[in-house]
Amino acid sequence: MTGNPAALDNMGQLYVQPVPRKGSLSLHVAEQLEALIIAGSIPVGQKLPGENGLCDAFGVSRTVIREAIAHLKSLGLVATRRGVGTRVVRCAALDPMPAERIRPTTVEEILHVLELRMAVEPAAAALAATRHVSEGRRRLLEAHASFMHACKVSQAREEDYAFHYAIAEATGNPCFTAFYEQLRHCVIPRANLIDDEINSASTEKYLSRVEGEHTAILEAILARDPQAAREKMYRHLNRARTMYAKFQSA
Repeated sequence: MTGNPAALDNMGQLYVQPVPRKGSLSLHVAEQLEALIIAGSIPVGQKLPGENGLCDAFGVSRTVIREAIAHLKSLGLVATRRGVGTRVVRCAALDPMPAERIRPTTVEEILHVLELRMAVEPAAAALAATRHVSEGRRRLLEAHASFMHACKVSQAREEDYAFHYAIAEATGNPCFTAFYEQLRHCVIPRANLIDDEINSASTEKYLSRVEGEHTAILEAILARDPQAAREKMYRHLNRARTMYAKFQSA
């Protein structure tokens, strides 16, 4: 009888890169593991090393590893069983969708706004990383904490808006806040969906992904790393644009 597969015991053979001290440590770990899984270097059915092995391989704490594994679970790539460990269950990430279906006109409006946001908000994030002051830092942290709490009980639409607005404020340029105020009712795509369109089954996973992206953006801004802040914001918005474009093609 075939037993459970042994855990991968040599991460060094997989050319794991040291985790940089800037940005979200857990996201850096998760992105490397995700890339290895998608490439087949860690195949479906293979167990990951235990927490100690991953801590040693990446040079990070148990908390960072646990957050990274939680992120991989939210993507549907791994599953964890008590007493067994974490095993790869898919070689391609699931794309949790916030809606079952969306009206064609709504999809078009969402994509138009996201296209505009992609041209503006990466620059805003980079400026916020360079210019934020203590009050801006406080507002960013409060907005992020409010969003994380709201994700547990709602669609967190207003809190999502408030987080991005706090970034605009942190630039010190009133034109960025004016941009957000003008688009208030449509800037967050989920705010355009009606209740019948909401995919309640995947809401938790979808918001978990957004939460991880927000965390990465926030940490880059607070680290005063404008290049990383710009990149993380662009990836956040581009992921949303790619996802909503699927509704258009459907």
